[in-house]
Amino acid sequence: MFIKNKEIKSQHRNKQVSLRRYWTSRYLLTLFMGLIVIAIISALWIRHTTLENRLELMSLLAENTADRLVETNDQAMGPPEFFHDRKMKTELEIDPITYIVDSDGKVISSNRRSGPIEQQLNPNLLESEEAFQQLTIGNQAFYVVKSPIEIEDAIIGWVIMVESKDVLTHVNQEYTQLAIMIISLALLGWAAIYVLSNRLAKPIKEVAEAAKLVADGNYQIDITNKNKEKEVYELIHSFKEMANKLERLESLRTELLAGVTHELKTPVTSISGLLQALKDEVVTGDEAKEFLTISINETEKMKTMVEDLLAFNQFATNDVPVRNEIHEINEVVEDAIYGWEVSQLDEKLAIQLDTLSHSVNIAIDQIRFQQIMTNLLNNAKQATGEKGEVLITMSENETEVIIDVADNGSGIPEEEQPFIFERFFRGEKKKYKVRGLGLGLALSKMISQALGGDLILLKSTIIGTTFRITLSKNNS
Repeated sequence: MFIKNKEIKSQHRNKQVSLRRYWTSRYLLTLFMGLIVIAIISALWIRHTTLENRLELMSLLAENTADRLVETNDQAMGPPEFFHDRKMKTELEIDPITYIVDSDGKVISSNRRSGPIEQQLNPNLLESEEAFQQLTIGNQAFYVVKSPIEIEDAIIGWVIMVESKDVLTHVNQEYTQLAIMIISLALLGWAAIYVLSNRLAKPIKEVAEAAKLVADGNYQIDITNKNKEKEVYELIHSFKEMANKLERLESLRTELLAGVTHELKTPVTSISGLLQALKDEVVTGDEAKEFLTISINETEKMKTMVEDLLAFNQFATNDVPVRNEIHEINEVVEDAIYGWEVSQLDEKLAIQLDTLSHSVNIAIDQIRFQQIMTNLLNNAKQATGEKGEVLITMSENETEVIIDVADNGSGIPEEEQPFIFERFFRGEKKKYKVRGLGLGLALSKMISQALGGDLILLKSTIIGTTFRITLSKNNS
């Protein structure tokens, strides 16, 4: 029971949610947290600004009151009528307690019957040069603003205004405006996040649905790729290329199975028939020897195909060590050509070699290099026919030795050129005329890369094809 509950909780934790919901919820959480911080900072700023503005206004009111007192009573200081009749209420909604005190700090008049200052003002308040002073009476904080009453440059008293800090910092309209702004930003942010998340989720959802089709073996996918976002565009583009390549590989796999079956079945059937004829003594003498020779040749062809499969599989899994040793490159190329020529029963291919003008020693596996040359020369022989010619030109630069193998064959069709190094690929011309598995060039390229170089198709036209082998001088 405990294990079952644990599994249910684990499944609940791992429950997947849509991309739109996932990012919208997290963006909103981030947005709300940011807006809350902004609201707190803004509220504190409004409170501080309001306090400063109201203190400045109180200072102006104190100065104005002092000036009016001088104008209405220039002989002796006393409480004028306007002081008792009106409240000095401001547009900022404050009504400070106003005191008129003499030069010693004794309260002469006030607009309140009672206030925080009753009879005598603390002399320290009058002596201080600070524009605004703060008092704490009981548990309540007050701000004090003063302005001197001067007659003929003599201070005969003071106008003192006092207001509590709570009143000075109290605001309603500003907080309401701030709340409206924060809520508006939250709604606008939610709408923007929802639209953007939906825009991001839509193409990804299409790719996910297309991936299911590919997994089911349906490679005919149709995804519109008009996205302006670079990453989304590259995702869809790469996925479509992958689907096309998988479709091509699936086609090649089908052709491979049919080709391997055909290529192996044909020599087996031929050998079986020839050997059966020998067993039944249908042929004798020289004809029997000829049958044996044909059987041996067919066996060699089967052996070659199996060896190609094994070699390719070993290189594909990095299971074949390359034994590089120092050799003179001119001699290596000459030996590879000679080794291929002596294995040919006819002389249908004329080979011309232009070697380097001086000796160059590089680290190379001579046997593996010979495999590359054998594949290229076999392809050249198949492409050129009766009057085949191959020109092998060697050159070098600071870091590489370059070997160009050019034939005078009919060339490789342009639409087939991008795929010639893919495993099991066979062009239309070879598919039905030349036996093989389509591994020669793929294997040769893998070997050349294992040697620290590369094999590329330099050019191919209707008058011939040129392959280029590059070998690094710095390979060790």
